[in-house]
Amino acid sequence: MCIITVLLILISLMDGRRANELRKIKCKPSVLSQADGSAYIEQGNTKCLAAVYGPRETRQKAQLIHNKANINVEISLAPFSMPQERKKRSKSDRRLLEIASAVKQTFEPIIMTNLFARSQIDIYLQILQFDGGTIQICINAATLALIDAGIPMQEYVCACSAGCHENHTLLDLNNAEEMADTPELTVALLPMSGKLTLLQMDSRLHVDKLEPVMNLAALGCKEIYQTLDETVREYVKDLFQKSSPY
Repeated sequence: MCIITVLLILISLMDGRRANELRKIKCKPSVLSQADGSAYIEQGNTKCLAAVYGPRETRQKAQLIHNKANINVEISLAPFSMPQERKKRSKSDRRLLEIASAVKQTFEPIIMTNLFARSQIDIYLQILQFDGGTIQICINAATLALIDAGIPMQEYVCACSAGCHENHTLLDLNNAEEMADTPELTVALLPMSGKLTLLQMDSRLHVDKLEPVMNLAALGCKEIYQTLDETVREYVKDLFQKSSPY
């Protein structure tokens, strides 16, 4: 048995999950009072805060689009988010720009931007604690914040990652599993229609392994959808009970 296999087994025992099991998810909408929409999500030890502002007037004429809204995404990483590397990353950090671009491309076809011509929707995401799965938690947090802001979308967008080591498929990789040279695939799915809006892979994966890994990630997206939907319904129910005079 190779060292990497032993490492993955030890990680699984420490994490308490099976190979096809999601990390524990906690989420809460409307956590910021001054934002139009906000959300806080934990997936395992990865924690993300999202804030949405808009639709509002475009600040720069170069970003103005006459027939739809422009979506602006900015991601920051808290200096204390990675215990092994405590340093401040600028907004121009290459990796953060790549993640922001992926999030923007994910939501551009889903948000009904044609309803808000010549305006701008800003999505701000901050990683408070990092333990893998950055793209997926940013997408899930943005979905919840956009719903809280009341911005119309076609449906939920849920993202999940999966990987493959030897003949075993792994769901929702944490940082230790990502660092073990495990090929990782991130999928963003519209769970009700089954359409894909993002498919991203940072390392090579054999074509024979692609379909089972993608199917496992899609199942993870649907499980995350159930969690997000239950959270939104509970939040709306609480709002109704607080506003009801009876």
